[in-house]
Amino acid sequence: MTDPRVTLPSDLALGKGQPMQVAVAVVDLVRAPDGPRERQVVFGETITQITNKIGWSLIQTDKDGYVGYVPTDTLAPQAKPTHWVSALATHVYQSANLKSPDLSTLTFGSKVTVTEIDARFAHCKAGYIPQNHLTKIGTHLNDPVSAAELFIGTPYLWGGNSRLGIDCSGLIQAAFLACGTHCPGDADQQEAALGNLLAPGSPAERGDLLFWKGHVAMVVDPKTIIHASGHPMSVVYEPLEAAIERIKAQEGHGVSSHKRL
Repeated sequence: MTDPRVTLPSDLALGKGQPMQVAVAVVDLVRAPDGPRERQVVFGETITQITNKIGWSLIQTDKDGYVGYVPTDTLAPQAKPTHWVSALATHVYQSANLKSPDLSTLTFGSKVTVTEIDARFAHCKAGYIPQNHLTKIGTHLNDPVSAAELFIGTPYLWGGNSRLGIDCSGLIQAAFLACGTHCPGDADQQEAALGNLLAPGSPAERGDLLFWKGHVAMVVDPKTIIHASGHPMSVVYEPLEAAIERIKAQEGHGVSSHKRL
C-alpha cells in the first residue's frame, strides 16, 4: 500500500516536473488547494513543481519527498544555495546595518544564496543577513539534541516546521537534517525509518528517540526528554518517566518503540 504523503498521483508519477524553491519565509504544504496544513516548507527549500493550476502548485519536497500543494506565488526558480540559517531565526535587513529596516525573518534551516560577505553581514538576493547566523551548505551540526534545544519555548503548531510554530516530528526532522541525517516528516515515518530498535526497558541515552502512537520525543539525558508537546503547547523539557506516565494516562497507550541512531 502506497503512502499518499510521499507518492504522486499515478497519472503524474512519470512527469519530469520543474525544479523550484520556496520564496517566502514559511508556507503551509496542504493535501489539496485551500485544504488544511499537512506540513510546512521554509525559505530556500528546493522542491519539484509537478503541476501549476489556478494559482496552486502540486510539489514534492527534496528533503523528504513529501507531496502537497502550495500557492504558486510562493515559489521561485531554483538557485544553488550557499548557506543555511543555523541560528533559531534571523532577520534579513535592507542594508548591511543592524539599524536598517528588516525586510523579513527567516527560520532555522532556511537556505540562501550568498553573493558577498563582509565582517558582519552576508548579502543575498533577499537582503543582508548577519553572517554569524549562517553556516555553509555541506557543514552540519554534530549534536541533534543541541539543535532541538534551540527551539525551547517555540509554540506548538500541528504540522509546523519553523520557529513560529513546530510539532513533535517537525522538531525531530529539523534537528536531524541540521546534523546531516536524512529524516522523514511525520512521526510514524520517522519511527519506521530512523535508528535501531532497542528492547523494552533499555536505559535511555542522549539522542535516543521515544515513539508513541502519533508522537515522538528525543532523550536529553537518562531522566529528561525534549519534545514539541500539545500538552504545554510548546517545545519543552519534561522528566522522562513523568512524560511516559502522563501520555499513557491521557492517550491510553505507552511507548511504542525506543530507537537509537
